[in-house]
Amino acid sequence: MLGLRWAGPQRYPDDVPRNRATLGLAAKIAVDELFFATEVLGGRVPLRRSDWRRGAEEIEAALALFRRRGWLESPAHYHTTPPPLKRTQRRSVWKGAVRHEELSFTSGYVPHAGEPGRARWRSYTANHTAHARLLRHAGTQRPWVLCVPGYRMGQPLVDFTGFRARWLHERLGLNVAIAVLPFHGPRRVGRRSGDGYLAGDFLDTVHAQAQAIWDLRRLVGWLRAQGAPSIAAYGLSLGGYTAALLAALESDLDAVVAGIPASCFVSLARSNAPAGLIPLARRLGFPFEAIERLLQVVSPLTMSPQVPHERRFVFAGSADRLATPDQALALWNHWQQPRISWYAGSHVSFLVEPKVRALLRDALRPEAPARGGVVSAR
Repeated sequence: MLGLRWAGPQRYPDDVPRNRATLGLAAKIAVDELFFATEVLGGRVPLRRSDWRRGAEEIEAALALFRRRGWLESPAHYHTTPPPLKRTQRRSVWKGAVRHEELSFTSGYVPHAGEPGRARWRSYTANHTAHARLLRHAGTQRPWVLCVPGYRMGQPLVDFTGFRARWLHERLGLNVAIAVLPFHGPRRVGRRSGDGYLAGDFLDTVHAQAQAIWDLRRLVGWLRAQGAPSIAAYGLSLGGYTAALLAALESDLDAVVAGIPASCFVSLARSNAPAGLIPLARRLGFPFEAIERLLQVVSPLTMSPQVPHERRFVFAGSADRLATPDQALALWNHWQQPRISWYAGSHVSFLVEPKVRALLRDALRPEAPARGGVVSAR
């Protein structure tokens, strides 16, 4: 990829487990395939040439602006430091079988003046309010883990299950904050949580990532102001991508865990798109190379993490059909090969993988010494 240091198919380390054909692995892969099928059946792909042409023109206009302002050469400067978060609304609720606090606040994010798609972005009124769900212990301040959900997450039951929030809170003794990404959950602008992200108007994806980082940085500052002694970021899938980007722009993180991470949206689209869609898109003039350049401003592969090497962690499945192993390897290499834990499983099976729980115990307990290097998955 241009500018993203994406090396294409990676040479897998010897530690990556071999995908031997077993009934257990087949069952894990089947869940990934079911999720993928629902995306294909429920997805909306613009087919009119005029839609593709309008999108391409918007991307080229954005690229011209980004070049003039120097953001392609220095992607971090695309992101401005948000103001401290001072006014919030909180309420205690039962949802997803877990009693927790619901936190909301005005995001305050808007794209830069002159950016294509700015007016459209401001029309998404439900997205103007940011949300997070909090599980916190009474009494002495505890370490916090800031959880960044994946694509299509954003609902309490899904998020609490995906992050095993009660395990993090009760077994590891952490305070837990689960953010809601733009376009997800109560911020959705389409029929389903996540609609508009990674599809449709591509500048919306750029702005969604920029807003996600803006909101997360405000939340990190608010947690520190509440007395948080330490804060770790833990993301899943799209959230792994976002947590890795946050770690490059936010200096006040003590650790970062990228779980089953995406690291390149375009290569992900190429590997997951239905057969024939990519050639069709090219014939209709869709500018994949221009998108690759545009994504530099929101890519975790173009910026160095501010979290120390020994506090960076990755886990990934060797049979992942959604965020393929190449995605995790690209991020791992960019991060200078910190601790990574491979498991013989799929995208969704991380929930039942002992190796994932072991890594999270070490990564999210500040008193536990971090161990560098690769954890063998055999």
